[in-house]
Amino acid sequence: ENDVQTYYETCADDLTLYEWWVTPHRIDGLPFHEFMMEANARRGTVFGAEGEAAPTRFDLANLRIQRYGDTAIASYTLLVSTATAEGVRVVAHNESRVMVKREGKWKVVHVHKSPAWQAPHVPPQE
Repeated sequence: ENDVQTYYETCADDLTLYEWWVTPHRIDGLPFHEFMMEANARRGTVFGAEGEAAPTRFDLANLRIQRYGDTAIASYTLLVSTATAEGVRVVAHNESRVMVKREGKWKVVHVHKSPAWQAPHVPPQE
């Protein structure tokens, strides 16, 4: 939870991301998530769990890993389950991560997140 050191150890300095719920534009570098993790740690919550501090779990559904030498792609649906006073809320995001083996260590170099909604862009009813 909010482990900035592990984040830096497992992600490349030139990391790029698309996170649809944050901005429609590419995010470059590690400082963006470092700021979010440190802010969430102060609030007592974790990245991906919005709102008040509450027990949260992360699950990867339909994980598929494709390896091509020193490059690998992981694709899955990230399920973020948060227990609140109103009950358990589950949010789903489809994700792809590209990893490259550099100097014997795997590093995430790109992340792309998309909403797990019915196409074309039909948001869930609340």
